[in-house]
Amino acid sequence: MFIATSNFLIPNATLIVELIAFLIVLFVIRRFVLPRLTEALDNRAAQIKTQLEAADEAKADASKADEDRRHALEEARHQARDIVAQANRTAEQVKTDAQRNAQGEYERIVSNAEAEVALARQRAVEEAAGRMGEIVLNVVERIIGREISAEAHRDLIDEAVAALNAEAGAGTPGSPA
Repeated sequence: MFIATSNFLIPNATLIVELIAFLIVLFVIRRFVLPRLTEALDNRAAQIKTQLEAADEAKADASKADEDRRHALEEARHQARDIVAQANRTAEQVKTDAQRNAQGEYERIVSNAEAEVALARQRAVEEAAGRMGEIVLNVVERIIGREISAEAHRDLIDEAVAALNAEAGAGTPGSPA
């Protein structure tokens, strides 16, 4: 008898109570625990999805910022090249202007000096001619022995001065000999 009571394939009251308790626990789990667990899993999945989207967006923003930085760097390099080229052009123009101004100043100084030399030469010739007229009159007075009036012989003196000027003009550099 002992053998027939211990057969596990024959349902007894313990099995039915265990089965009812299992079904109650399963219903409680399905009704109260599983929705909260599902909700927590869904929230976690949504949070992970949001974080992945934010990471992708941050990656795209970083990529765009990197591209913008590269573009700005290239633009800055281009502007630097333009500034250097402009500075070189300006320096060359300043150099050319300075050379042109220096050449003009040189020519002006040389022209003024030539004019001053010509004027000084003319004054010297006129002074020498005037002095020569006086000397000639003094010599003639001594030779003749009487006083000669400069006013009476002015055309002779002027003719001698003109001849002296003509000789002086022919002997100046730059004039035809």
